[in-house]
Amino acid sequence: MRFPLYRACVLLAMGLVPSLVLAPAASAGAGGKGGRLRSGGVHGRATYSGPPPKAIILPMGSDPKCLEQHPHGFRFTPVEVGKGGGLADVFVYVKSGLEGKKFESPKEEPVLFDQRGCWYYPRVAGAMVGEKVWITNSDPVFHNVDALPEFNGRMPAGLKKIEETFHQPAVMRQIKCDVHPWMKAYVGVLEHPFFAVTGKDGSFSIPKLPPGRYVLEAWHERLGVLTKEVTVGKGGAVEADFAFTDKGDKS
Repeated sequence: MRFPLYRACVLLAMGLVPSLVLAPAASAGAGGKGGRLRSGGVHGRATYSGPPPKAIILPMGSDPKCLEQHPHGFRFTPVEVGKGGGLADVFVYVKSGLEGKKFESPKEEPVLFDQRGCWYYPRVAGAMVGEKVWITNSDPVFHNVDALPEFNGRMPAGLKKIEETFHQPAVMRQIKCDVHPWMKAYVGVLEHPFFAVTGKDGSFSIPKLPPGRYVLEAWHERLGVLTKEVTVGKGGAVEADFAFTDKGDKS
């Protein structure tokens, strides 16, 4: 079983798997959080230019257990910009160019969302239709996992994991907690594995994309979407960068 490092650490800490060999791995989907390709596919970087993004302080006083963990509120930066303007949590995927092709969803490695500190980790992820999605609860509080119209589940403090799947493609599907309305995550659900989420430096890679012409789309929850056409040759890596600005801010 292959688990990205973060997922493995969460599952080990919660006792949901007996033992795992931890090694660097790609993020959800065929792509990874950064890095350059050694084989055919697409790599690149998402960047942001504009006024410095302001952090939002989310009050959590409505739940004493959440407030205990964040007595001064939870500091959230919806536009997370790293070194050199790199933009994190951008979902990059092949929007068109794969029509008529069929891809089997992964059977072993689940997509993991953890509820920790009354917050969802990760904020953004990708999954294939039919792929296992594990939602874990690291908090000593009751949560509700609402991803309607796909599923809506209760998670008492003693329930450490639920397993779900998405049955219809959607970019993006929101997962939220109806008990704690500030808790939200986003998942891009696709019928193929050619997607990635940018890391803190804004980089991404989507390897093993078959030769052809494609339209890529880059989605950010506050800054909207950007698209780019690319042509992937046999065995060649193509670079595609996405430059977001504050003009696309939907706040």
